[in-house]
Amino acid sequence: MNRNEVDVTIHGTPFTGGNSPEQEEEFRDLAFGMFIHWSCDSILGSEISHPLVGASERIVKQYHEFFPSHFYPRRFDPEEYADLADAVGMTYFCFTAKHHSGFCMFDTKTTRFNVMNSRYGRDVTRAFVEAFRRRGLRTGLYFSPLDFEWLYNNHIPIRFLHESVVPATNPGLMEYNRRQLRELLANYGKIDLVFFDGPPDGLKQEVWRFNREILVTRGEMPTPEQEVPETVLDRAWESCCTIGSQWNWHPRMLADKTARQLLELLIEIRAKGGNLLLNVTPAPDGTIPREQESLLREMGLWLFWNRPAIYKVRPWKTPCETTDDGEKIWYTRAKDGRTLYAFLLDPRPYLRGQRREFLLKAPLEEPIESVELLGQNGVILEHAPEDADVATRWRKTERGILVSAVRCFRPCGSSTYDMPCVIRIRLRPDGGVSA
Repeated sequence: MNRNEVDVTIHGTPFTGGNSPEQEEEFRDLAFGMFIHWSCDSILGSEISHPLVGASERIVKQYHEFFPSHFYPRRFDPEEYADLADAVGMTYFCFTAKHHSGFCMFDTKTTRFNVMNSRYGRDVTRAFVEAFRRRGLRTGLYFSPLDFEWLYNNHIPIRFLHESVVPATNPGLMEYNRRQLRELLANYGKIDLVFFDGPPDGLKQEVWRFNREILVTRGEMPTPEQEVPETVLDRAWESCCTIGSQWNWHPRMLADKTARQLLELLIEIRAKGGNLLLNVTPAPDGTIPREQESLLREMGLWLFWNRPAIYKVRPWKTPCETTDDGEKIWYTRAKDGRTLYAFLLDPRPYLRGQRREFLLKAPLEEPIESVELLGQNGVILEHAPEDADVATRWRKTERGILVSAVRCFRPCGSSTYDMPCVIRIRLRPDGGVSA
């Protein structure tokens, strides 16, 4: 039995499941996804679901009555989310169809605690899935097996990840979750990804039984939150991170990361073989907070120039090196093995038209065919004489590959572009000795 397989019994029938290796390999190509945390409790800026743990009886009752009756995102347009994700280079999304509170953001027959019985009264999950599917993006649903509403209705104290509240030890909760999961899988067209935030056994098998092509992310692969593994993971994985300080919208929440910091996070994750699932927090009126949209568009501009270095790549044998100045250079490789990409995180200004030198130590023994800054032709510099020397030069030294390059590309108006630059290194197809 391989690392992805599990042996369980569902409804008395033996079943062996697991993500297919082909689906996991395709997932590794996707690189960048949009996480959307949204539930009825966003209207006042509460963290999603978790405040119910340890809350008084009055608060729990008030939560069930107040938030659905006030949830009314009058400006919600799922097309705006899908358009943004598509424009900035995101290839898939994952939406909180049901978070731990048990409030269902979809049309369900299992409980009245759902968006159809809120003041809004419309199926948010369907709106998201259909909008993203129209853009050709992969559709993903987050589903929590830890259902605080079910616990409340069954007079069980609300706890988080305690033996008394997990489906495996509560047959009633297990069946309740299975019914909801079947609704999501049967009523919303093809779902590509399912993210279980809680014990998945007995539920992920239900997914594979319904459709073996559905990929289970959390519950079947590493999905670290707000961090990146120390080393390369040579398998499918994704890191789930927030732009701001919490998963749900908060009125005082600032986007406390810059676009450059988010890009450096994406670069490190890709160099280590993973995907970045970056969270946005819909505001009470249903719109994307402006500062979050601005950061994503900045990332999108960089990705427009540097797509080949991020998508359909794998970790290289040397994922990272440190320069003499203490700055990191990350590497990815194209799946065909013909091209390496070196991400320069040097924060010093690199002016358009300026020639700079870079020493790349890791590729010294590689059979190099050509070297160029990604996104430019290395021949033409706007507003420069036709005979201006802008050619990229490189040579092997005892210490590494010494690259001399003029930045000709111009992603935006400023002559100073403070985002990471990428060097593309093409290798000789015959593996022969290079200059």
